[in-house]
Amino acid sequence: MSGEEAAPQEEEYIDYGAEVPSELKNLRACLRCALIKTNGQFVEGGCENCDFLNMKDDDDRVASCTTMYFEGNVALMEAQSSWVAKWQRIVTFVPGIYALEVTGRLPDDAIEACENGGYEIRSDVNR
Repeated sequence: MSGEEAAPQEEEYIDYGAEVPSELKNLRACLRCALIKTNGQFVEGGCENCDFLNMKDDDDRVASCTTMYFEGNVALMEAQSSWVAKWQRIVTFVPGIYALEVTGRLPDDAIEACENGGYEIRSDVNR
């Protein structure tokens, strides 16, 4: 040894997409993009696809912009090469777990924000 110690290497942070649900209880799906996470995960981190809905740290907003009424799920890992992602129209979304069908209605202000931003809404807005 030359007396010099190598500097510790910093671990590189890689963002792999949305947080995977940490449990099977209290699951909710985003009414705009159908991303599935637990209620607590939506409150803690919001929706990775829908930052403009401002769900992070807001229990009431999470309750109004997500639903526990959804059917099926699909794991999205590599959207660009996935026929399922194309079929579900989630090619531009971050990797994560998504509901196949979502039931519920976004609040009027969220619908307006989606329309103004050109964002498709995956839930049935007429329910």
